[in-house]
Amino acid sequence: MEKTLTIKSWAEEDRPREKLLSKGRHVLTDAELIAILIGSGTRNETAVELSKRILSNFGNSLNELAKLSVKDLVKFKGIGEAKAISIVAALELGRRRKETEITKREKITSSKDIFQVVYSQFLDLPHEEFHVLLLNRFNAVIRKEFVSRGGVSGTVVDPKIIFKIALEHLASSIILCHNHPSGNLRPSDQDISLTKKLKEAGALLEIPILDHLIVSDTGYLSFADEGMM
Repeated sequence: MEKTLTIKSWAEEDRPREKLLSKGRHVLTDAELIAILIGSGTRNETAVELSKRILSNFGNSLNELAKLSVKDLVKFKGIGEAKAISIVAALELGRRRKETEITKREKITSSKDIFQVVYSQFLDLPHEEFHVLLLNRFNAVIRKEFVSRGGVSGTVVDPKIIFKIALEHLASSIILCHNHPSGNLRPSDQDISLTKKLKEAGALLEIPILDHLIVSDTGYLSFADEGMM
C-alpha cells in the first residue's frame, strides 16, 4: 500500500501551515496555499511538489487552474475527488469574494463599470453564456439575469425572454452581456444582428438597450464605445 507524505511528517520549516501561522499568509506561494488545501501528497511527492506539478501544467496560472472541473483535477496522480473538490471550492470562493466587492458599485456610468459588475460571472467559463443587467431610471443595477448557455462558439438568445424578464422587474433599461471563451473580442455577424434586433424591440417597448459587452478573461469590447449601438 502506498504511503502518503502528510504535512506533519515534513521538516517544520517546510510546513506551509506553520509558515502561514508564523510569517503570514502573504509569504506563501500559490503551490504552498494549494498544498494546505489538499493536505497530503503521495509516496514520492509532498503536497507542495504535487501542487507545483499541477500548476506547471497550466503555466503556473491560477486563472487557468480555476477553469478545471473536479473531473479534470482527479486525472492528476495524487488528487482524489475530495482534494479536487477542495481546490474547486476555494477558487470559487475567490470568485465570489470578487463579485461581492464589485456589486457594491450601484450606478453604471461607463463600460468599465459594466465589466466590473459582470466579469466574475464569465471568468473561466469554457462555453458561451448570455446575461443581462436590468437598470432602474438612475442607471443602478437592480438585477443580474442569466439568459442562455451555449457551446464554445455561440449561444441562442430569445428576445422575448429578455424583455419578459425586464417587464417583470420593471426595468428602465437593459445592458446585454455575453462572453467569448476563445478570447477573441471581435463581434460576430450574429452578435451584431441580435444587438440591432433587441435595440429596435427595446425602443418600441420604451426599455432601451444601453450597451452590449463582449467579455473575455482578459478584457471586453463595448458596442457603445465602438459606436455600434
